[in-house]
Amino acid sequence: MVEREGRSRTVAILGASVLGGALAHKLAGRDRVDEIRLVDPNAKVAAGMALDIQQAGAIEGYRTRVVSAGDVQAAAGAAVIVLAGFARPTAPYEDEEDKKDQGKAEYALLKQVAQLDSDAVLVCADASHRPLIERGIREMKIPRARVIGSAPGALASALRALVALEVGGSPSQVALTVLGTPPHHTVISWSDATARGQALTQLLEPPRLTRLKARVPYLWPPGPYTLASAASRVCEAIVGGGSTRAFSCFVGLDRELGARHVVSALSVVLGPQGVTRILTPSLSVHERVELENALAAT
Repeated sequence: MVEREGRSRTVAILGASVLGGALAHKLAGRDRVDEIRLVDPNAKVAAGMALDIQQAGAIEGYRTRVVSAGDVQAAAGAAVIVLAGFARPTAPYEDEEDKKDQGKAEYALLKQVAQLDSDAVLVCADASHRPLIERGIREMKIPRARVIGSAPGALASALRALVALEVGGSPSQVALTVLGTPPHHTVISWSDATARGQALTQLLEPPRLTRLKARVPYLWPPGPYTLASAASRVCEAIVGGGSTRAFSCFVGLDRELGARHVVSALSVVLGPQGVTRILTPSLSVHERVELENALAAT
């Protein structure tokens, strides 16, 4: 097993896709990690992308080291291993057969990296990864604290931007929680949401809030840059030694909210070993019923 000292501030990104490249650039630009390893079987694509991001540091002023590799074994020793999707030489998967092949490949990759390094925290960054996390916990027996999905944070960000437009403020002034299983069973804690320090239910009349709620399903899946931003914050919290901040993530449940063997979006607190705490959401009676129905539907 690789010593923890060698992994303390390193993130391995599996996939030189648009999402993988955006994540590598976002992490490098924030200068919160020492090294980023961009890994893809298409080694030339990964090398070119890593070099481009490294060279941009001279302009943007970051010092993070960005390297590339063509073998998944290069991810060993990283504090965080992110599944971001390998570069594809052709168009994205479109039909059901292609999606099945993609799912099989992602399952095999998750199994490989879980066995490769038993200490690394595994972050599934794509919006489609909730079932993959569920299989990882149920079938591969990966500890639920060690494998999470960061996409709910991207949905929360998109929704905060919409709310900010409605109330005439900044997204940074909006606080809300994404729960459930997007897109069809998304639950938002509207009763606990705030903007500019005020309850959102006081700032928006019921018709405007109803229109806002109706737009939530259309925000899924988030785009690659929003997904990358959400994944970067999750990686930073883990690599940085933990955070008191709550993150909206896909996480496996074990009796929380009365559910087991289900992966749902919930607020979690993160540390070097992954999820340190799952937070109990503050919900109205109606929202709690919605969440229970969402968990039952998975």
